[in-house]
Amino acid sequence: MQKAPITKYKPWGVIDLPHRQWPNRTIDQAPLWCSVDLRDGNQALPIPMGVREKLELFELLCEIGFKQIEIGFPSAAQTEFDFARKLIEDDLVPDGVALQVLTQAREHLIRRSFESLQGAEKAIIHVYNSTSPLQRRVTFGMSKEQIKQIAVEGVSLVKKLLPELPDTEVQLEYSPESFSDTEVEFALEVCEAVMDAWEPTVQNPIILNLPATVELFTPNVHADQIEWFCGNLRERDKAIISLHTHNDRGTGTAATELGLLAGADRVEGTLFGNGERTGNLDIVTVALNMYSQGLHPELNFSHIEHIREVYEKTTGMTVHERHPYGGDLVFTAFSGSHQDAIKKGMDLRQKEGDTDDFHWQVPYLSIDPRDIGRSYEAIIRINSQSGKGGVAYVLSREFGLDLPKAMHPEVGLIMNEKADSESRELAAAEIYETFKQEYLEKDIPLKLLAYETHKVSSDEITCTATIKLNEESLEISGNGNGPINAFVHALEEAGLKDFKLTDYRQHSIGGGSATESAAFIQLQTKAGRVAHGCGIHASIEKSGLLALVSAYNRLH
Repeated sequence: MQKAPITKYKPWGVIDLPHRQWPNRTIDQAPLWCSVDLRDGNQALPIPMGVREKLELFELLCEIGFKQIEIGFPSAAQTEFDFARKLIEDDLVPDGVALQVLTQAREHLIRRSFESLQGAEKAIIHVYNSTSPLQRRVTFGMSKEQIKQIAVEGVSLVKKLLPELPDTEVQLEYSPESFSDTEVEFALEVCEAVMDAWEPTVQNPIILNLPATVELFTPNVHADQIEWFCGNLRERDKAIISLHTHNDRGTGTAATELGLLAGADRVEGTLFGNGERTGNLDIVTVALNMYSQGLHPELNFSHIEHIREVYEKTTGMTVHERHPYGGDLVFTAFSGSHQDAIKKGMDLRQKEGDTDDFHWQVPYLSIDPRDIGRSYEAIIRINSQSGKGGVAYVLSREFGLDLPKAMHPEVGLIMNEKADSESRELAAAEIYETFKQEYLEKDIPLKLLAYETHKVSSDEITCTATIKLNEESLEISGNGNGPINAFVHALEEAGLKDFKLTDYRQHSIGGGSATESAAFIQLQTKAGRVAHGCGIHASIEKSGLLALVSAYNRLH
């Protein structure tokens, strides 16, 4: 990096827009969506998709609900051309879906694009040329007037060739490539010249796509560009303003959202943001951001894991574990305080009414994972950073064990120490197995071998038990007002009671004939030391006795 003062780079600048309106607006309707996965996304792949992969991804895009899909650059490669022809000739395009093809504003490429679209029901011909001063100077060595003439001649040729697609509903899209780095006055001049040549109508408007081909500045400047353009465009009602952001600065989503506030009508992007350099706009993120605000995006991401699976299979790319909405870990909490808050939110929601009509309010979760096909089971996962609430949540949701709150710290510490000692995450099955070893299977120093209870009176019973204390078998007996109380007195009679029972509770696990009882007991010594125990058995009575033995062994 260059040492200060930096002379190699300079701020891009600002747009003169003193009365900007976009900061006070909200997004209150879904935009038109156009997927460019099969073109912009495809050209960014180390190994581009073949026809088979493109077909599978095209079908997925249609299932999601895209009505405009840029299928490729058919004038640039035979594979792209063949793919367009297969879609049309094999009648693979659902009703109402427009095939969009990209072409530079060059005659032979435009003519080839028309050939690729023969027989299509609906088509968008996307013509572009670069307009920025950098491109004018470095790439083309042309003046502004020459650049504008390229655009006008290309669009005029498209208009002239329309009779070659007599059965196709054609819409024109024009992009001043590198709009983000073009003087807004010149971008407007070129686009209005294009509109003059095309002569759009309110019923069949032109799409003016304003790409942030390279993201050069903060999203608010992009919004200013879009609002300035919309406010100064002649015959605004005859144009659909389209956004096409990239992510070079990591703010492509924000730039798109602010661009919609600024007056744009349409969004181009890809699934999970695949694209050149740092990628295109991620439509999944923008759409589900809208959904989280109560605005349906009119795209269906109900099965996000299936979408991700097809995307990864066809593109060879992977979705990062922390990628918004689609990543493996985005609905997962490791932090103890987060886990505790999520558990409390989930429990409260279940108590108050877990329905679609009930406003979603769970700490740290902006949407209900089930809405996009994810599951609660993956929300809380356990490692050395996790807390008591997370462990209790896993045991409750996965295995039906509702631990008393006072027991959470003890169990949480056990799992935390295990994860820390092994320097890894614990799977749910491992958590339960560790719980079993610590609470259900320990039989040292005390093991209950057998027992019988007999009713003495309406409020008294006798418990006679065979126990194993270390290596010695003993017969003990005691009376009490219930099985657990009688067993405690039996231990006392044998000189083994050095505790008091301070809490007991139980609940059922499962349903029907497979129901078991889970019992939890808390013991405390005179010195104040506390231990908890758990017992699980089909018999409510025996589960309580096993819980007492479990707590005794943890105390000793």
